Amino acid sequence: MNDLAIASLIFSITYLLIISERIHKTAAALAGGLVMIAFRVLDQEEAFAAIDFNVIFLLVGMMIIANTLGKTGAFQWLAIRAAKLAKGNPIRILLFLAAIAAAASAFLDNVTTVVLMAPVSLFVASILQVSPIPFLVSLILASNIGGTATLIGDPPNI
Repeated sequence: MNDLAIASLIFSITYLLIISERIHKTAAALAGGLVMIAFRVLDQEEAFAAIDFNVIFLLVGMMIIANTLGKTGAFQWLAIRAAKLAKGNPIRILLFLAAIAAAASAFLDNVTTVVLMAPVSLFVASILQVSPIPFLVSLILASNIGGTATLIGDPPNI
């Protein structure tokens, strides 16, 4: 079996483990990398050379900032301010929340932004007694658009 076939098989098995969630994603990815080295598809030096520590440290720093912001309640505060500025008008609140999500996603991971802002959007929709679906859809779309504005907003951009 040549290296390409072995690498494809290892990748497929690793991917299936990640999809099935039988073991943690990180453990599956690390195990896949170790098996690649064990089967000599890559040597250890090539494997370490393939790691871009600038990207890893950028993602770690971004996660630390997002975690800290989430604990401070900054997103909740912004949502309340947006609701006050919109004077209870659901469409204006939706637009303000979408703008906040887009701006936050430009500087934080867009998935993290959605995870932090979705509960706020659901809460605002329940207070206004309107369907939360438009709030969530606009939040997701705005977050994706805002994430593409900068290199750090969407990890694939990195």
